[in-house]
Amino acid sequence: MSEFGPSLRARVERHLARFELHARPDPELKHAAVAATLVGDESGQACFLITRRASGMRNHPGQWALPGGRIDPGETAEETALRELHEELGLALAADAVLGRLDDFVTRSGYVITPVVCWGGPARALAPSPDEVEAVYVVALRELENPDIPQLRAIPESDRPVLSLPMPVLGTSIHAPTAAVLYQLREVALHGRNTRVAHFEQPVFAWS
Repeated sequence: MSEFGPSLRARVERHLARFELHARPDPELKHAAVAATLVGDESGQACFLITRRASGMRNHPGQWALPGGRIDPGETAEETALRELHEELGLALAADAVLGRLDDFVTRSGYVITPVVCWGGPARALAPSPDEVEAVYVVALRELENPDIPQLRAIPESDRPVLSLPMPVLGTSIHAPTAAVLYQLREVALHGRNTRVAHFEQPVFAWS
């Protein structure tokens, strides 16, 4: 599981190809895409990319996020994910880097997020945009196998449990919606398990 290379790519593509997507093409909601990007680090470990949003951003400053943004008119979710990867991290990928999609996730702030799984290639220098990204982290996929994942907790504001992923390597926990995407990445793309995440709640601070 921890080695980055062709066998991992083939397994992820196979799992995503047979996964029956749940999409939410709701015209009343804003549509966005995020890139769940698999990369290799300098030691050849399989990793994913995650960012801290810049503190000066108007929406969700300082929160953990996957590269992404609103889908522009005429764009597909895949095109948006690749564009945002380039704009936010300086990572330019061709269309054949797209391995597939995960389920749409509807956020409390009125967005439908479409996660696009991308193959980012081996270790390379990234150039985060200071306007959007405070920091970018390359995290080993094995961190998603933490036995404490997932963590669910009840909140008085909702009848749905908040989903969180403890990430000791980052010194924090990641919460939905980003946690939902990463958890489904583990379950579906890495293990081929038909796991749904759309029913999980976000913490109240992420509702606006």
